[in-house]
Amino acid sequence: MIRYALNCNHGHTFESWFQNSAAYDKQTKRSLVTCPVCGSAKVEKAMMAPRLANAGALAPEPPMPPMSQAAVPTPAMPTPATSAPAMPAPTKSPVAMMSPPERELRQKLKEIRDHITKNASYVGPRFPEEARKIHYGETEHRSIYGEASPDEAKELHDEGIEFHPLPILPDDQN
Repeated sequence: MIRYALNCNHGHTFESWFQNSAAYDKQTKRSLVTCPVCGSAKVEKAMMAPRLANAGALAPEPPMPPMSQAAVPTPAMPTPATSAPAMPAPTKSPVAMMSPPERELRQKLKEIRDHITKNASYVGPRFPEEARKIHYGETEHRSIYGEASPDEAKELHDEGIEFHPLPILPDDQN
């Protein structure tokens, strides 16, 4: 993995991780690398100072983000003409850049979830019980959705009862 400091054509500075330099070149050529501040796909590598270690101790490499390519805005550094200190680093959280096909897939998952919640009966925590009644013919077949614990889901699966988890998108947790 390699981390690059990047600049967009609007002057925003950010960092991003790549598998290797060829991955950066390929993704940039396809306009998949975008500024997390303004969304511009016109980005280029910024000048980076080499990492130097003193003879006695090597500086540890910062941990890699949980995703293979996370862009995190960085505060602007003061120029030699100013003496103002740099802004404190913002709290970092995992982020991702999505390509158009990924955005389309996300939209389809949202449509599936919305269709199910609009057209099926919500049974809440009674889902395992209701699913069994439908599976074993004790009640009329209908579409249902609700909640099940991992253990309940495993039991349903072991009984041969077909069900699928509803897609949960990051927007659902905002």
